[in-house]
Amino acid sequence: MQGETKTHLREFQERLSERLRNASGTSRAARLGLAIGDQRWLVDLAEAGEIVPIPTQMTPVPLTRDWFKGLVNLRGTLFGVSDLMRFSGDVFTPVSKESRLLALAGNLNLNAALVVTRMLGLHDSTAWRPDPSRAHWAPWAGRCLVDGDGRDWFELSLSRLAGDEQFLSVGRQ
Repeated sequence: MQGETKTHLREFQERLSERLRNASGTSRAARLGLAIGDQRWLVDLAEAGEIVPIPTQMTPVPLTRDWFKGLVNLRGTLFGVSDLMRFSGDVFTPVSKESRLLALAGNLNLNAALVVTRMLGLHDSTAWRPDPSRAHWAPWAGRCLVDGDGRDWFELSLSRLAGDEQFLSVGRQ
Protein backbone atom coordinates (compact mmCIF):
# COMPACT_ATOMS: atom_id res chain seq x y z
CA MET A 1 0.00 0.00 0.00
CA GLN A 2 2.76 2.45 0.93
CA GLY A 3 4.71 1.62 -2.25
CA GLU A 4 1.56 2.28 -4.27
CA THR A 5 1.18 5.71 -2.63
CA LYS A 6 4.79 6.60 -3.51
CA THR A 7 4.14 5.58 -7.13
CA HIS A 8 1.02 7.77 -7.30
CA LEU A 9 2.92 10.67 -5.77
CA ARG A 10 5.77 10.25 -8.23
CA GLU A 11 3.30 10.13 -11.16
CA PHE A 12 1.58 13.25 -9.84
CA GLN A 13 4.92 15.08 -9.54
CA GLU A 14 5.87 14.05 -13.09
CA ARG A 15 2.53 15.31 -14.46
CA LEU A 16 2.91 18.55 -12.53
CA SER A 17 6.44 19.07 -13.86
CA GLU A 18 5.20 18.47 -17.40
CA ARG A 19 2.38 20.99 -16.95
CA LEU A 20 4.81 23.60 -15.61
CA ARG A 21 7.16 23.07 -18.55
CA ASN A 22 4.23 23.48 -20.94
CA ALA A 23 2.99 26.56 -19.07
CA SER A 24 6.35 28.25 -19.44
CA GLY A 25 5.82 28.02 -23.19
CA THR A 26 2.30 29.44 -22.92
CA SER A 27 1.71 32.67 -24.75
CA ARG A 28 2.14 35.82 -22.67
CA ALA A 29 -1.33 36.79 -23.91
CA ALA A 30 -2.92 33.79 -22.16
CA ARG A 31 -5.06 34.81 -19.24
CA LEU A 32 -6.99 32.94 -16.61
CA GLY A 33 -10.72 32.97 -17.25
CA LEU A 34 -13.13 32.87 -14.36
CA ALA A 35 -16.80 33.43 -13.66
CA ILE A 36 -17.89 35.54 -10.72
CA GLY A 37 -21.65 35.33 -10.71
CA ASP A 38 -22.76 35.68 -14.31
CA GLN A 39 -19.81 37.87 -15.36
CA ARG A 40 -16.74 36.52 -17.12
CA TRP A 41 -13.36 37.89 -16.06
CA LEU A 42 -9.80 37.60 -17.37
CA VAL A 43 -6.87 37.70 -14.95
CA ASP A 44 -3.20 38.11 -15.82
CA LEU A 45 -1.44 34.89 -14.82
CA ALA A 46 1.33 36.90 -13.13
CA GLU A 47 -1.25 38.32 -10.69
CA ALA A 48 -2.99 35.04 -9.92
CA GLY A 49 -1.85 32.84 -7.09
CA GLU A 50 -3.12 29.52 -5.88
CA ILE A 51 -6.60 28.25 -6.81
CA VAL A 52 -8.24 26.04 -4.19
CA PRO A 53 -11.69 24.63 -3.46
CA ILE A 54 -13.60 26.75 -0.98
CA PRO A 55 -12.51 25.46 2.43
CA THR A 56 -15.09 24.13 4.84
CA GLN A 57 -13.38 26.12 7.60
CA MET A 58 -13.55 29.86 7.16
CA THR A 59 -13.19 31.95 10.30
CA PRO A 60 -15.57 34.91 10.34
CA VAL A 61 -14.14 38.22 11.54
CA PRO A 62 -16.50 40.37 13.62
CA LEU A 63 -17.18 44.01 12.75
CA THR A 64 -16.21 43.64 9.09
CA ARG A 65 -18.20 44.47 5.98
CA ASP A 66 -20.52 41.79 4.66
CA TRP A 67 -18.37 41.23 1.54
CA PHE A 68 -15.42 40.19 3.72
CA LYS A 69 -16.14 36.49 4.23
CA GLY A 70 -13.42 35.76 6.80
CA LEU A 71 -10.01 34.15 7.11
CA VAL A 72 -8.73 30.84 5.74
CA ASN A 73 -5.46 29.01 6.19
CA LEU A 74 -3.82 28.25 2.85
CA ARG A 75 -0.68 26.18 3.32
CA GLY A 76 0.09 27.72 6.71
CA THR A 77 -0.65 31.35 5.78
CA LEU A 78 -3.80 33.29 6.67
CA PHE A 79 -5.69 34.85 3.75
CA GLY A 80 -8.60 37.26 3.92
CA VAL A 81 -11.46 36.09 1.70
CA SER A 82 -13.59 38.64 -0.13
CA ASP A 83 -16.69 38.40 -2.27
CA LEU A 84 -15.96 40.64 -5.27
CA MET A 85 -19.58 40.73 -6.46
CA ARG A 86 -20.80 41.92 -3.07
CA PHE A 87 -17.86 44.33 -2.77
CA SER A 88 -18.95 45.95 -6.04
CA GLY A 89 -22.46 46.48 -4.69
CA ASP A 90 -24.14 43.42 -6.17
CA VAL A 91 -25.57 40.28 -4.53
CA PHE A 92 -23.36 37.65 -2.91
CA THR A 93 -21.44 35.39 -5.30
CA PRO A 94 -23.29 32.11 -5.81
CA VAL A 95 -21.28 29.19 -4.43
CA SER A 96 -21.47 25.59 -5.65
CA LYS A 97 -19.19 22.56 -5.79
CA GLU A 98 -17.44 24.22 -8.79
CA SER A 99 -16.63 27.35 -6.77
CA ARG A 100 -13.05 28.14 -5.86
CA LEU A 101 -10.90 30.66 -4.04
CA LEU A 102 -8.41 32.55 -6.17
CA ALA A 103 -5.52 33.80 -4.06
CA LEU A 104 -3.67 36.90 -5.20
CA ALA A 105 -0.07 36.28 -6.26
CA GLY A 106 2.57 36.70 -3.57
CA ASN A 107 4.24 39.55 -5.46
CA LEU A 108 1.14 41.71 -4.80
CA ASN A 109 1.99 41.66 -1.07
CA LEU A 110 -1.59 41.12 0.08
CA ASN A 111 -2.78 37.84 1.54
CA ALA A 112 -6.19 37.99 -0.07
CA ALA A 113 -8.40 35.55 -1.94
CA LEU A 114 -11.56 36.02 -3.97
CA VAL A 115 -14.64 33.81 -4.16
CA VAL A 116 -15.00 32.57 -7.74
CA THR A 117 -18.18 30.90 -8.99
CA ARG A 118 -16.22 28.67 -11.38
CA MET A 119 -12.97 28.54 -13.31
CA LEU A 120 -13.13 28.96 -17.10
CA GLY A 121 -9.60 27.92 -18.11
CA LEU A 122 -6.87 29.74 -20.02
CA HIS A 123 -7.80 32.08 -22.86
CA ASP A 124 -5.78 33.93 -25.48
CA SER A 125 -7.71 37.16 -25.93
CA THR A 126 -5.42 38.80 -28.49
CA ALA A 127 -7.96 38.32 -31.31
CA TRP A 128 -10.96 39.44 -29.23
CA ARG A 129 -12.39 42.86 -29.96
CA PRO A 130 -12.68 45.57 -27.30
CA ASP A 131 -16.14 47.00 -26.66
CA PRO A 132 -15.71 50.51 -25.20
CA SER A 133 -19.47 50.86 -24.71
CA ARG A 134 -19.38 48.03 -22.13
CA ALA A 135 -16.60 49.38 -19.93
CA HIS A 136 -16.83 48.32 -16.30
CA TRP A 137 -17.13 51.16 -13.79
CA ALA A 138 -14.74 49.77 -11.14
CA PRO A 139 -11.16 51.11 -10.97
CA TRP A 140 -9.80 47.56 -10.72
CA ALA A 141 -11.60 46.47 -13.88
CA GLY A 142 -10.19 47.01 -17.32
CA ARG A 143 -11.61 46.80 -20.78
CA CYS A 144 -14.52 44.71 -21.90
CA LEU A 145 -13.47 42.24 -24.60
CA VAL A 146 -15.85 40.30 -26.82
CA ASP A 147 -14.82 36.76 -27.73
CA GLY A 148 -15.51 34.94 -31.00
CA ASP A 149 -18.87 33.72 -29.66
CA GLY A 150 -20.02 37.25 -28.78
CA ARG A 151 -19.57 36.85 -25.00
CA ASP A 152 -18.34 39.74 -22.86
CA TRP A 153 -15.21 39.33 -20.73
CA PHE A 154 -13.91 42.00 -18.35
CA GLU A 155 -10.26 42.39 -17.47
CA LEU A 156 -9.68 42.11 -13.72
CA SER A 157 -6.54 43.78 -12.40
CA LEU A 158 -5.69 42.09 -9.12
CA SER A 159 -2.82 44.55 -8.59
CA ARG A 160 -5.22 47.52 -8.79
CA LEU A 161 -7.68 45.68 -6.54
CA ALA A 162 -4.88 45.04 -4.00
CA GLY A 163 -4.21 48.80 -3.91
CA ASP A 164 -7.85 49.90 -3.82
CA GLU A 165 -8.53 51.90 -0.65
CA GLN A 166 -12.08 50.59 -0.28
CA PHE A 167 -11.01 46.97 -0.79
CA LEU A 168 -8.38 47.37 1.92
CA SER A 169 -10.94 48.83 4.36
CA VAL A 170 -12.75 45.72 5.54
CA GLY A 171 -13.86 47.16 8.88
CA ARG A 172 -17.45 48.36 9.26
CA GLN A 173 -17.85 52.10 9.32
